[in-house]
Amino acid sequence: MKALIFSSFCLVLLIGSCAKEEKKLEVFNAEAFAYDLGDSWEVDASTRVKGFKQTETDNKFKATLSYDIDLVKPAGDTVKSLISRTEDKVNDEEAMDVPVEIQFDLDSTYKDGDYKVIFNIKDAETGQSASASAPFSLKKD
Repeated sequence: MKALIFSSFCLVLLIGSCAKEEKKLEVFNAEAFAYDLGDSWEVDASTRVKGFKQTETDNKFKATLSYDIDLVKPAGDTVKSLISRTEDKVNDEEAMDVPVEIQFDLDSTYKDGDYKVIFNIKDAETGQSASASAPFSLKKD
């Protein structure tokens, strides 16, 4: 009887350890650059995301990512949700990671100084969220 209980316990342990572990959403390699356009600035920022859930339909792998982009000004105050979007990332094969790229303009009310863009990303399938940030500077030559 003890052998049966022990065997059953080992089987449950083996099956549990072989179950697919849920991935953790990660946002990494965030970068941001600002370009002087004379009377305004263009900011280009990007990051990469991995650990999101993908569903396969008709030999296509799809993930749905939502993101809010916050901007931290030199004085420390934050412009929340400067950009908010939801994107479907579709690939022919399962992706290890995907890019998130944004572009926005800042008018002449934004003065020289050190800024930071914050990527707040959420996997629509799992509800997991993660964030990363990247600094950039505005400086007139």
